[in-house]
Amino acid sequence: MNATTSRVLQRSAVLIAAGLVLTACGSSDDSSSSGESKSPSFSGRGPITFAAAKDSSGVVQKVIDGWNKQHPKEKVTFVQLPSDVNQQRQQMIQNAETKSDAYTVLSLDAVWTSEFAAHQWIDQLPAAQFPLDQMLKPVVETTKYRDNLYAVPQSSDGGLLYYRADLLKQAGVSAAPTTWAQMQAACAKVEKLPEAKDMSCYAGQFQKYEGLTVNFSEAVNSAGGVVTDASGKPDVDTSAAKKGLDFLVDSFRDGTIPKEAITYQEEEGRQAFQSGKLIFLRNWPYVYSLAEKSKVGGKFAVAPLPGLTGVGSSTLGGHNVALSSFAKNKATALDFIKYFTDHDSATTFLKEGSAAPPYADLYDDQALAKQYPYLPVLKKSILNAVPRPRVVQYGDVSSAIQQEAYAALNGDKSSTQALKDLQEALQKLPAQ
Repeated sequence: MNATTSRVLQRSAVLIAAGLVLTACGSSDDSSSSGESKSPSFSGRGPITFAAAKDSSGVVQKVIDGWNKQHPKEKVTFVQLPSDVNQQRQQMIQNAETKSDAYTVLSLDAVWTSEFAAHQWIDQLPAAQFPLDQMLKPVVETTKYRDNLYAVPQSSDGGLLYYRADLLKQAGVSAAPTTWAQMQAACAKVEKLPEAKDMSCYAGQFQKYEGLTVNFSEAVNSAGGVVTDASGKPDVDTSAAKKGLDFLVDSFRDGTIPKEAITYQEEEGRQAFQSGKLIFLRNWPYVYSLAEKSKVGGKFAVAPLPGLTGVGSSTLGGHNVALSSFAKNKATALDFIKYFTDHDSATTFLKEGSAAPPYADLYDDQALAKQYPYLPVLKKSILNAVPRPRVVQYGDVSSAIQQEAYAALNGDKSSTQALKDLQEALQKLPAQ
């Protein structure tokens, strides 16, 4: 998911919350979360705002400029929020709780849609007015709450393994690794090269924020474990989950992952890879176009994430565009959402920002695949990814994961203790 597009990304029916379901209500002291919002009238025209994460690619403003040129009396102002996804969510919630109209259209991490809908912070949208049947099904599912549409996909996201193809070839490694052991073996060969002096093997996102939830979940799923079982009950106190967490803990301990990666969010990892400090990097598709413009341009490639015994599991990320319940000029906002999420805009976001498109046909376009060779890998990543829960108390779930995983990575707890404590924390969360 891209925090910068947002990070951060989850593709089976596995839920990460303890018994939390889409029909769940909010906390017991929050009466505003007991039902879904009524379909608005979408009246009023005039200037609006678009609140989203800071855009390092510049493509968001370019797309907005296209709208503003066509609609001089209904201009959109881009409100850039912090890159940190936790801070983004906090600012949006604060805006909603005060019923402020400062934010009109919201760019939500895909996992927030149900939470915002349940609390009536965003409006139900007319599904028939959007080409949802042209989009990837797992992506569309993240936009719904109680089978009603509350957002429209602007981009999807799947975790990818970026790697220095030039160095692997020079070291005699013929293919990208499919397992963690293969990745470590490849690093051992590459690190013997003079060109790889002072390089580290691997990094992801390990700072105590949403990205850690994603990386932890991917490690557990890629080792054959789950954060919850098929019925939604927490199931992290298992040998499989321990193997996943142990991979991360042991990698920090033996230097496979550099110690400074404990501070990495998406951008820190991208910058480390681009500056030649990493052989392998787990990150989102947005990195591709930026890395191509850096010193490693033409020297890297992408592959599916590795796992314990074979190809690993990505987390489903992405961003959905929603309409604040407290906004003015909703007729303009609805039209802008259509414009911002249409096929042309998705193509622009792909070509100029490496954003994973929600439209299925763009992945199968041979001309695009030649220009963006990661598209087939990305499509597979998205369709096979494990989704984060579309629940109303996702923040509590993610916080619990972050706390325990971070303690294990820092050596404050053993993997065994961290997973036992996480199991207990998830079991304490309310089922409704």
